[in-house]
Amino acid sequence: MTLPFSLFLALKYLKPKRTFLSVVTVLSVMGVLIGVAVLIIVLSVMTGFDEMWRDKILDFNAHITVATPGDGSEEEGLCEEIEAVPGVTGAAPFLQSLIFIQKPNGQIETPMIRGIDPDREGRVSRIPQSIIEGEFSVANGDVVIGSDLAARLDVTVGDTLTVYSPATFLAEDEIRLPTEMRVAGIFEIGMWEFDMGYVLAALWDTREFCGGTGLEAIQVMTKDPYAAEAVAAELRARLGHGIRVSTWMELNQQLFAALRVEKNMMFFLLIFIIIVAAFGITNTLITVTVQKTREIGLLRSLGFSAGSIMRVFFWQGWMAGILGTVLGIGTGLVVLKYRNHMLHFLNDRFGLELLPKQLYHLAELPSHTLPGDVALVAGAVLVICTLAAIIPAWQAARLDPVRALRYE
Repeated sequence: MTLPFSLFLALKYLKPKRTFLSVVTVLSVMGVLIGVAVLIIVLSVMTGFDEMWRDKILDFNAHITVATPGDGSEEEGLCEEIEAVPGVTGAAPFLQSLIFIQKPNGQIETPMIRGIDPDREGRVSRIPQSIIEGEFSVANGDVVIGSDLAARLDVTVGDTLTVYSPATFLAEDEIRLPTEMRVAGIFEIGMWEFDMGYVLAALWDTREFCGGTGLEAIQVMTKDPYAAEAVAAELRARLGHGIRVSTWMELNQQLFAALRVEKNMMFFLLIFIIIVAAFGITNTLITVTVQKTREIGLLRSLGFSAGSIMRVFFWQGWMAGILGTVLGIGTGLVVLKYRNHMLHFLNDRFGLELLPKQLYHLAELPSHTLPGDVALVAGAVLVICTLAAIIPAWQAARLDPVRALRYE
């Protein structure tokens, strides 16, 4: 197949040789490669963290929360009514309130107590499947607590907690004695907010213990968590305006907004690596323009238009950008595939604990590469490389043939 002359000449200029020009070209491609690889890796890891937090939140909380005014006497009928709504797979009541736990040394921890219906809890959360010690039991005053809270309190299965009700501080003419609760099991969701901040007890025991304080609501599980808003709209229509219905996305919108902003900022900051690499491409093309001045003058004298000369350098900039982009995407995907091997190597060889378990609860680095992110990076790189080729191409196209032929 016959190539256009401008493309043929651009390929000739890019052909590696043992000259300074070939070294500059390789460095330009390497700059684009590194920038693209870093962007792909960072965006994929950020997406992985985003999805990981979503999964952990949904392991502990249901997709929809229905606030129920009243004493909870009609909660069973309300749960059945909610479960009749299309798209709902389960509903369970809960009561949540702040409590005070006294440690043996006198210090106080202030987690939340969540009263649950043990028969229904498995329909709306994965806590029963997240028990790492003991068993999931809230009968006879037993409780289940998070792993971080157990470590902070220095308790294990079978130990007793001294717990104070928040109603103790609200009633002026009534004295409430602390309650002893036995730890029947320890769960671990993998998110510090839940593993450190929650104690699970029976709903009826919690209602009596809290003395009318706290939030009482119903958790609702749906078939598709990302379609929870449509199910919530149906629940609002059926249950009336007096009941507040909130989705998990609404309740955690600040967290997800922060992750989204962080990902956008990382892209904005790391794109400067590509811009620096684009200066390398500009430098390469300017070098080619200077070294090929006589050839450009000869081509112009033979009748080649300024547009044809410009296309030579546009092709050269584009090919450097495309080559760097393809190699960068490949490098990024390879690094992502073996990211955890590299992480373990750094931990074992140099003692670098890049993901402290007590902070992130992660043994491995999450990652998910989205085709849209790859397309965004590739498009941005090609635009930057095109802009980088404009000045050298324009400079080459405006050379006077006579002066170019006399160039030494």
